[in-house]
Amino acid sequence: MGFKEQIDISRLPKHIAVIMDGNGRWAKNQGKFRSFGHESGVVSLKDVVEGCTDIGVKYLTVYAFSTENWNRPIEEVNLLMELLISTINAEIGTLNKNNVRLNAIGDIASLPQKCIDDLKNAMDETAGNDSCTLTLALSYSSKWEIVEAARKLATLVKEGKMDVNEIDETAFSSQLTTTGIPDPELMIRTSGEHRISNYLLWQIAYGELYFTEKMWPDFMKEDLFEAIVDYQKRERRFGKISEQLN
Repeated sequence: MGFKEQIDISRLPKHIAVIMDGNGRWAKNQGKFRSFGHESGVVSLKDVVEGCTDIGVKYLTVYAFSTENWNRPIEEVNLLMELLISTINAEIGTLNKNNVRLNAIGDIASLPQKCIDDLKNAMDETAGNDSCTLTLALSYSSKWEIVEAARKLATLVKEGKMDVNEIDETAFSSQLTTTGIPDPELMIRTSGEHRISNYLLWQIAYGELYFTEKMWPDFMKEDLFEAIVDYQKRERRFGKISEQLN
């Protein structure tokens, strides 16, 4: 029996977040350029998105490019930007075919204008799709996002549009880039690293963490299904004890 057949469809995580790690190391292990790993990683992403639509996962958010990635060699950054542009343009038809809506979070304004334009076009072209929302975290940093939310709330208070006592978790969440999207119940990181790496820190406060030794280009929909099976075996207590849940 495959992992897909073991999944309880009635207890699916609505939102899965992924740190797609290991592209460069995967390519290096094969004696190839890091660019080959990034290109192969796109294939994995397509397969994982297909896996989500196959079983009914409504939200998938992937860490595509962090603010820290700007510190990489300029050649790799440029290649990543070009790959982003070409992939977005090439996949609009596939996204529409699979009823997938494209979304993006992060400091989008810091991206090259061509990326911004193509991203906006793809989001507009897929805006009516409702099977699954694929969110790309681009030039994203959770600390940046939290600081931006604090600034927005401070501005609202300063302008008299909000009382400081009205600031609570709901108000804060409404100012995050993920507003309107449920918090991830499951966060997956590939490549054997056991870090969150400044990713959705507020949103995964009660998310289940799943780490795999597989590099991202080797991670396919069957691996996604395995992660979901593992998730469904866990007891999610949210600070309570087992007896309270039962």
